[in-house]
Amino acid sequence: MNVFNIALVALAFSGSVGMTLLVLGCALPQYANWYPFFVIIFYLLSPLPVLISRRYSDDMSTSSACHELALFLTTGIVISAFGLPIVLAEAPSMAPVIHWGACGLVLAGNIIVFLTILGFFVAFDNDDVDYSMW
Repeated sequence: MNVFNIALVALAFSGSVGMTLLVLGCALPQYANWYPFFVIIFYLLSPLPVLISRRYSDDMSTSSACHELALFLTTGIVISAFGLPIVLAEAPSMAPVIHWGACGLVLAGNIIVFLTILGFFVAFDNDDVDYSMW
C-alpha cells in the first residue's frame, strides 16, 4: 500500500470516530437532545478560509495578509465549535439545554474531527500527490 492510501484510511477512520462521538452526545437516551449537532456547521466552515486564501496567494511559504486573515477566521470558527456545547450546557435557564456528559462527548468529538481536518491539510498539502491514482 502507498503512504497516501494509509493516510487516507487513517483520516477516514479518525473522522468517523469523531462523528460517532458527536452522534453519541446527541442520541444517547440520557441526553437525547440534538442541539449539539449544530457543530457540524463549524466542521464544514473551518477549512474554507484557508482554501480560499490558497486560491488567491501563489506562494504559501511567505506570510501574507490574506493567509493571516484566513488563519484568524479559522481560529474563530474552531473556538466557536468548542464554545457552542459549553454555552448550551451552561445556559442560564431552569434546566440546561444539554447535559455535561453530552458536552464532554461533543468536545471530544470536536478534538478528533479538527485534528482530522488538520491532518488532511498536512498529509495532502504536497504538490507531488497524484490525485489520479485514486
